[in-house]
Amino acid sequence: MATFLYRMGRAAFRRRRLVLLLWAVLLGVAGAAAAKAPPAGDDGTSFMPGIEAQRAFDLIGERFPGSDADGASARVVFIAPGGEKVTAGEHRAAVDAFVADAGDGPRVAGAVSPFAADAVSEDASVAYATVTYKVGSADLTDADRSALEAAVDEARDSGLTVEVGGNALASQPAAGGAAEAVGIGLAAVVLLITFGSLAAAGLPLLTAVVGVGISICAILALGSALGLSMTTGTLASMLGLAVGIDYALFVVSRYREERERGHAAREAAGLAVGTAGSAVVFAGLTVVIALAGLSVVGVPMLTKMGLCAAGAVVVAVLVALTLVPALLAMWPEAVLSRTARRGGSHTTGERTAVEHTTGERTAGEHTTGERRTGAADNGGSRWARFVLRRPVAVLLACVAGLGVLALPAADLQLGMPGDEAKPVTTTERRAYDALADGFGPGFNGPLTIVADVRDAADPQAAVAAIASRIEGTDGVVSLSPPQLNGAGDTALFSAVPATAPNDERTKELVQTIRAERPGLEDETGAVFEVTGSTAMNIDVAQALQDALVPYLAVVMLLSLLLLMLVFRSVLVPLKAAFGFLLSVLASLGAVVAVFQWGWGAGLLGVEQAGPIMSLMPVFLVGIVFGLAMDYEVFLVSRMREAYVHGERPAQVVIGGFRHSARVVVAAAVIMIAVFSGFVGSGESMIKTIGFGLAVAVLFDAFVVRMALVPAVLALLGDRAWWLPRPLDRLLPRVDIEGTGLAGRSAPVRAPAGGDAQPQEPREAART
Repeated sequence: MATFLYRMGRAAFRRRRLVLLLWAVLLGVAGAAAAKAPPAGDDGTSFMPGIEAQRAFDLIGERFPGSDADGASARVVFIAPGGEKVTAGEHRAAVDAFVADAGDGPRVAGAVSPFAADAVSEDASVAYATVTYKVGSADLTDADRSALEAAVDEARDSGLTVEVGGNALASQPAAGGAAEAVGIGLAAVVLLITFGSLAAAGLPLLTAVVGVGISICAILALGSALGLSMTTGTLASMLGLAVGIDYALFVVSRYREERERGHAAREAAGLAVGTAGSAVVFAGLTVVIALAGLSVVGVPMLTKMGLCAAGAVVVAVLVALTLVPALLAMWPEAVLSRTARRGGSHTTGERTAVEHTTGERTAGEHTTGERRTGAADNGGSRWARFVLRRPVAVLLACVAGLGVLALPAADLQLGMPGDEAKPVTTTERRAYDALADGFGPGFNGPLTIVADVRDAADPQAAVAAIASRIEGTDGVVSLSPPQLNGAGDTALFSAVPATAPNDERTKELVQTIRAERPGLEDETGAVFEVTGSTAMNIDVAQALQDALVPYLAVVMLLSLLLLMLVFRSVLVPLKAAFGFLLSVLASLGAVVAVFQWGWGAGLLGVEQAGPIMSLMPVFLVGIVFGLAMDYEVFLVSRMREAYVHGERPAQVVIGGFRHSARVVVAAAVIMIAVFSGFVGSGESMIKTIGFGLAVAVLFDAFVVRMALVPAVLALLGDRAWWLPRPLDRLLPRVDIEGTGLAGRSAPVRAPAGGDAQPQEPREAART
């Protein structure tokens, strides 16, 4: 692996113009395809095959053709001024005029007056009219929306307060451009501080933007054909930008290190891709496995999100392995530190023509290219020594601290926040609140019951018996009259709960109604199912909870095997998994504390605390697992590289932190900055995931990888790198530590308290 990537890096360096041209062409083709592609429609966030609510929804579409179940709709709420009634003369006339104007459109299926549909509150202060369309919300034209907005404005001019719910005029979340801009700006500051060079700071940003641009353009180009939404693209850009910067950062950092050791520019690029590039490949694989594993959950939208984000990560890896060395070839000296640029020819100059062509060295060169930078203490090595002196105390502090932060996760409640979670500045939120005040909290989440009476001896009696039983259930406020289809074999009616859609008592009500089904089926010969947005959200949340354990099992098994292959160790992958569990539970605890309990929610722009979006925990677990393994590979691969070349276990940890800690910290800060930028998104799922990922990276990088990992390795010693002999023979060797490059970059190691001395390579300890 290392040798192949070494040659790839040298080839990209040598043929830099061709590589740059190929990436430019790829970006141009993807951009042109995206510009010509039709806009993508809705991705069906709340729908999941196999659940009862989805089966009932499909049955309605089958038995009630033309019911426009998928059509756009608007629920227009009229609120009379204080003390007045909407049924008063001029207010009623204004409502009737609105219904007439809104119903006059080529795509309008119908507009129902509140006075004809008994849609007026008991005190007559609130009423609502329903406008339905023949097409979905994504297919509505600007003219359709403008006509509805004009009718609403005219009703407002009459003195009524008019708010609009539904999806016909739903405000769209802001595009992610501002979030990416914030993340890139913060990343630029971190890179500049880390490298001290504008070129070195700008190169990872440039390559990451190129990779994200190609990924997003591809998603936009395929959006209509594959049903990819803006949410899908936003999450792909979030991850693509974060890992793209980080992967390029590691290659550039290793290039600078190899140049400071005295290597020629092309040789340094090859060695950087061969060593740091190997870590990039396997780190990327762990992220891809975690994201692609989302397909086992069974949610089509989640599968699309995972696969698109995995595609963005693959592009980021390819960019780091090819475009980065090509750009390094364009400015081989500019990315170096000011000190290195001012140094002699041994630091920045080119080698002899023979070495430049073949990359070979003289036999004794490896002993003169001393790692003076590596031998000197820095913040990373000093921190590692601090941990090594008191590993038990550090380990207990990490576990206790993350355990306390994880406690709120035990109260995790899943749901699908709707209009009630939107800012009060939106008309959808004000319409929601007005309907809850006028008709009760459960009015915004009615339950839809569909009864299949084909096998009933007396269909009419069966429908009446089902309706009577449901209406008499505690927690049901009202039941609409049953509506039979043309064939008379299916009935449809709705039940209004006494509690809000995301209230735990509403979930219990749905379970109670469904529990009555066996008795009614025996009694009437008919069956019924419960659907509607509230029941759909309840079923999706339960299905995702049930799928979480299998998903974790699949992803962790595959990733543990990959890490075992990389590190040729049993205990290091297990330690990585343990650290991941701590960081992900702590991040879930933080999400619950903020978004469910409301602690500091106002600071993040969260209008109302409530259940966590049901898709979020699974997606968070998948991404955090991939990113956690990212840092594990980057940090521990450098330790493994030192160990197989003969260093002692304690010195391995110190050396790994000396070389990698600063870059890992910078990479983590960049990821936190990128993810934090998405907390400002207007879409609740993006906001929640952005916050969850930011705190997860914070916990994983700074607590688990920087403290728990060295503490555990210090306690394990040589046993950390133990691998049973049968397993050692079975696993293929991938050479992530670069032993195949020893002839080109022979290691010189520094003992704990002395100068650099050559060490003989060795294999990791095995039984």
